[in-house]
Amino acid sequence: MYELYIDGVLFPVTPGSLDIKINNKNKTITLINEGEVNYIKSPGLSDITIPELLLPIHKYPFSQEKAKVGAAYYLSKLEKWKNQKKPVVFKLLRYEVSQKHLIEDITTDVTIEDYEIMEDVDKYGSDVCVKLNMKQYRHWGAKKLVLKSKKTKSGKKKTVATVKKQRKKTKAIAKNYKIKSGDTLMKIAKKQMNNASAWKKLYQLNQKTIENAARKHGRKSSSNGHYLYAGTVLKLPGGGS
Repeated sequence: MYELYIDGVLFPVTPGSLDIKINNKNKTITLINEGEVNYIKSPGLSDITIPELLLPIHKYPFSQEKAKVGAAYYLSKLEKWKNQKKPVVFKLLRYEVSQKHLIEDITTDVTIEDYEIMEDVDKYGSDVCVKLNMKQYRHWGAKKLVLKSKKTKSGKKKTVATVKKQRKKTKAIAKNYKIKSGDTLMKIAKKQMNNASAWKKLYQLNQKTIENAARKHGRKSSSNGHYLYAGTVLKLPGGGS
């Protein structure tokens, strides 16, 4: 069993195939009297392609239980992510079917490069299918050059340049968070901690509380935080700092 999330949005049907191309930036250089040599550089950004992402008009037995119905909703999200000029979190979860135990987690920041809407009555009926191309996003920040004057042993002033990374100001993290209807751990982690991939840490910190809430509502487990219930109060890592 698989689940596909983009920016915290659960897609109704997990694609049958996913292509991840790991790029590199290595170069081949010809040296005088030495022939060809490899110049090894850091890996390039990966390309992620979903050849067929089905967006059903109606709910099917194989649709994700918590996902919304209607292709228009997901098409509007794709258009928004493509135009917002910001990365989004791509997340693919794989569970062991019988026990719903998480066994694989592919999470990375990506940009929506382009997508192709495909409508084919013979193949998809009244549903819509999308070919989606994404690219891995690597966070980077501007550096600030600071000039300072120092006195040398001879008493002369010398200008020294130092580099400081500019950091964004972050607001203080709350101590607790009360779960609302429609919340997921990814959404909470992104909103409260500014890091959607920190959902695991959030689950580990509140595992007992989340599991007790799941049993109270008649489930054997929360399936690693998949099932959340409104009104449950979670502790936040580093709350108040």
